[in-house]
Amino acid sequence: MEVDDVKVCPECGSHHLVKDYERGELTCYDCGMVIEDSIIDQGPEWRSFDSDQDEKRSRTGSPSSFMSHDKGLATEISWSNKDYYGKRIPHKNRAQIYRVRKWHQRIRVSNAAERNLSMALQILNEDGTKLGIPKDIKETAALIYRKAVERNLIRGRSIESIVCASIYAACRMVNIPRTLDEISKVSYVNKKKIGKAYRHLAKELALNIKPATPYSYVSQFCNKLDLDKKVIIDSENIIRLASESGISMGKGPTGVAAAAIYIAAIKNGKSRTQKDVARVSGVTEVTIRNRYKEISRMLGFDQNE
Repeated sequence: MEVDDVKVCPECGSHHLVKDYERGELTCYDCGMVIEDSIIDQGPEWRSFDSDQDEKRSRTGSPSSFMSHDKGLATEISWSNKDYYGKRIPHKNRAQIYRVRKWHQRIRVSNAAERNLSMALQILNEDGTKLGIPKDIKETAALIYRKAVERNLIRGRSIESIVCASIYAACRMVNIPRTLDEISKVSYVNKKKIGKAYRHLAKELALNIKPATPYSYVSQFCNKLDLDKKVIIDSENIIRLASESGISMGKGPTGVAAAAIYIAAIKNGKSRTQKDVARVSGVTEVTIRNRYKEISRMLGFDQNE
């Protein structure tokens, strides 16, 4: 039974109508008049007893995604060479299926703008996968890129640089930042171009991105250096003390984070070389030494340890 308050009973004018899906009737609750005797059940014709059955038996498509140029709303032909029932397609039919699949891929992209968008999103997905960022961040980056296309911010710039800038901005927005060096290595785009494209996007799209802090990089750098949680906690405490003392003011967050990790690792008997820390943080050994000396001097750490 389901109450329907939209229609009106033609007999008594009541809005209190009841849908009975077992009988297929729409009746008036007040006077009992049968208004319709063949209503359509909009629900599924199958039953499910758990979430797995509900997911398997549902025939709806996948949710829309910004990672696809058509937002995933178009039909796709799988590359698995299996039919609907999971049986393998015979070899004699595979050439035909391949041609159908190839032409289907071509007609999904109707013009140059869609072709460029499709190529850019493919690059974005590949770079995001190499960086190990989750799907939701890639979706955010794709949305930023789409907004840049709509505002005609791509003109005069390479697609790759705008894609990288979108990824960098998305990571900053969710406070899981990746350094320009990391993005540059996986994309083979000069980090100065990425930085310039990022500043352009941030200004034109009015992206509300807070400045990166050293805390944002600690877990990432420690994981790459194979350091445990105790080093992470000590590094964050060192950063907090440095911030309260004003040492980190005006300094690059990656350099401060790298120096804090270097000190915390020494204190916990798990020292790493400045070269190793510099490699994962993307800053120079000179920068680490300078930040290390400043923090050690101000906070009373023994620089000879």
